[in-house]
Amino acid sequence: MAKLPSIKKIQWPADKVEKRKVKDLVPYANNARTHSKEQIDQIVRSIEEWGWTVPVLVDEDGGLIAGHGRILAAKKLKIDEVPVVVARGWSEAQKRAYVLADNKLTENGTWDNDLLQAEIGALKDLNFDISLTGFSLGELEPLLGMTTSGIETPPVSKYREQYGVIVLCKDEAHQQRVYEELAGSGHEVRVVVT
Repeated sequence: MAKLPSIKKIQWPADKVEKRKVKDLVPYANNARTHSKEQIDQIVRSIEEWGWTVPVLVDEDGGLIAGHGRILAAKKLKIDEVPVVVARGWSEAQKRAYVLADNKLTENGTWDNDLLQAEIGALKDLNFDISLTGFSLGELEPLLGMTTSGIETPPVSKYREQYGVIVLCKDEAHQQRVYEELAGSGHEVRVVVT
């Protein structure tokens, strides 16, 4: 592990924010973190709601270290320039390790469910679009006192007999794609979380 100079003498990457052209930023080819279309759409909606709030991290040559999802969203929004901070003097090992650490360290946090429930409830009371928080319906339902476990009571239908199919999805993004595809084809679709 590289020894850092005295904390008082360090020039931190975030000490200076610059703007760079999106087209000049180079994604890290071995980035192990993936970004689904649904997640990019969430980031797009976040930027539309709050603007650009966190600079991306690049090396001196414009190689992306952190912020790959934000750059994909910027391209989708046709944003020409974005705020960046430059990690100057970092070794190749430091850059590669930070690509992993930036994503993993946030995953290691936990939620205080009581405070989270209060915050989500307050946002709901303020008629704020809580989907902008990034939480899925399945994550929010227990916090909001809603339950949809098991098979729902079928809706009233114009057909005398009713038949249903349950499609098991690998994750929420897959569930969203299947839902949109079936609903777009004119099928009556319900989301069931078990």
